[in-house]
Amino acid sequence: MPEDRLRLIFTCCHPALATEAQVALTLRTLGGLSTEEIAHAFLVPAPTMAQRLVRAKAKIRAARIPYQVPPDDALAERLEAVLVVVYLVFNEGYAASFGARLVRHELCEQAIRLGRMLVELLPAHAEPKGLLALMLLHDSRRETRLDGSGDIVLLEEQDRARWDHAQIDEGAALADVALRAGGRPPGPYALQAAIAAVHAQAPTAAATDWRQITALYGLLARVHPTPVVELNQAVAVAMSSGIERGLVLVDELDHRGELAEYHLLPAARAELLRRLGRHAEAAEAYRRALALVSNEAERRHLEKRLREVVS
Repeated sequence: MPEDRLRLIFTCCHPALATEAQVALTLRTLGGLSTEEIAHAFLVPAPTMAQRLVRAKAKIRAARIPYQVPPDDALAERLEAVLVVVYLVFNEGYAASFGARLVRHELCEQAIRLGRMLVELLPAHAEPKGLLALMLLHDSRRETRLDGSGDIVLLEEQDRARWDHAQIDEGAALADVALRAGGRPPGPYALQAAIAAVHAQAPTAAATDWRQITALYGLLARVHPTPVVELNQAVAVAMSSGIERGLVLVDELDHRGELAEYHLLPAARAELLRRLGRHAEAAEAYRRALALVSNEAERRHLEKRLREVVS
C-alpha cells in the first residue's frame, strides 16, 4: 500500500467487528479524533461511544483478532468501513465538532490524500472516486467559508470567484465517472458528490438547480436512508418546491426524535421559519440549536441569526 496510515486503517477495519465499531476504533486509534468527536459524528452521547470502544477492544482481545495487513483479495470487503473512516476524518476537518475553529485544514488535507491513495489502490471501484470527488468539491470553497473575523459565510453569500475552480473541475469529473462506473446504480458517495457538483458549478446562488439536487437526494435516500439525508432532502424540497412544503418535512423528522441532539435540525427549521417571517417560532428554534451546538463559530452564527429575528 502507498502509505503506512492507509495500511493501518485497512488493518483495523476487521470484518469480525461491526462496521460502526471498526470505524470508531480506527478513528480513535489512528485518526487522532477524541471520543467526543467520534460520538458527535455518530450522533450518540460520548459515554455511549466510550462503552462501544471498550467493547470493541475487548472483542479483539477475546477473539484474538490479529492486527495484520489483509491480503489483496480481502481489501474490497473492508472498503466500506475504510471509506467511512476517511470521510469522517474529512468531516471533522470541514466542520469541527468542538473548539474555536470551524475548519481544521490539516484533517481535510490528510483525508484528501488518503482518498487519492484509495482511488489509486482500487481503480475498479466507483465509490473511492465518489468520495474523493465529494471531498474535493467541498474543500474547493475553504477560502470563502469564513470572513476575516472567523465568522461563517453562508454558501449563498460566498464569493464564487475565489473558489478553487481547478479543484471543482477535478471533483466534478470524478463525480461523473463515479456515477456512471461499472453499469451499476450509483453509491452514496457518488450521489453526494453529484449534489456537491451542482452547487459548485452554479455560477450564482440564484442559478442553483434545486430541482436536480432534490432528485439526487431522492436517490440518495433510497440507497443510504438516514435521518441526516432526510433533513438535507427536506431543505432541498423547501428550496425547489416551497418553504412551507420543506418545513412540513422538517417538522415530521423533528417529531420522530432521531435527531434530537443534532443542532443542524433546529437550525434548519429556524432558517425556514425566518424566511417565512414567523420570527417568534424561528427564535425558539434558534435557541434550541444554540443549546446543542458545540463549535464556537457556529454558535456565533446562530446568535447573530437569533438577534436578527428578535430585534
